[in-house]
Amino acid sequence: MEWEFTPQEVVKGQIGYSLADFRQGLAEEVRQNVAGDADVFTRSFHLLYDLCYALATSKDLEAHLTAYAYDPPTVQFLRELAPVMSPNVDMLGAILQRQIMDRIEAGMALENAVSEVADWHRQAVAEQAPLAH
Repeated sequence: MEWEFTPQEVVKGQIGYSLADFRQGLAEEVRQNVAGDADVFTRSFHLLYDLCYALATSKDLEAHLTAYAYDPPTVQFLRELAPVMSPNVDMLGAILQRQIMDRIEAGMALENAVSEVADWHRQAVAEQAPLAH
């Protein structure tokens, strides 16, 4: 995806770019680049979103790929797309960092803010399914 602003502007709170905005943009990017039915779209979206989230939260690529060891084509697909997804990883990381900063600025301890944002993220993702193909 391309933006007219930087991840740093999101982290600093200069730009209001939400998780829902990010997920919608990623869904559109997947729609434009992945042929197939709704199931292919949904699977591709979730694979790529999970990859972005894992890398944005400092998980090692190889550690993330171990979950797909039973499916070598998926591992290869994700390994090839990881470098291409780097700007998306940076932007998702910025969104999460801004959420953490908002909580810290409200007086929450860092450890609690990180934990709360992880919970917030899980809930938000569960509620924000991508639009079908």
